[in-house]
Amino acid sequence: MKPRVAFICVHNSCRSQMAEALGKLFAADVFESYSAGTEVKPQINQDAVRIIKELYSVDMNEIQYSKLLLDLPEVDIAVKMGCNVACPIAPADYEEDWGLDDPTGKSDEEFIRTARIIEEKIKDLAKRIRNNEINF
Repeated sequence: MKPRVAFICVHNSCRSQMAEALGKLFAADVFESYSAGTEVKPQINQDAVRIIKELYSVDMNEIQYSKLLLDLPEVDIAVKMGCNVACPIAPADYEEDWGLDDPTGKSDEEFIRTARIIEEKIKDLAKRIRNNEINF
């Protein structure tokens, strides 16, 4: 059975949603991807939706929605996106913080940069899971 990874952010509208989408795209063979937060927004950040669609041909509006931590199944790995204050917590056997700045309200270049960083971190996480470098 594949481990379940939750990408956690306060609003579950931008970085965590991008990570869920890219986890499903680049690491579905290694882990199941989820995202959630302590608050929800009526819709995913539309700049994030547009950038992910342009870069990766994935429409987050069609496959994802903003969710609360309570909506998650039990997860094995919790990844905090970087909240600059107290991040929400999901009970998990392993946890890490990616420390990403929120691109909301910033330029497309910032969204693209954030998406590319998330892509690399997803691929690295998948590699570490494959190589049994993470204990969960």
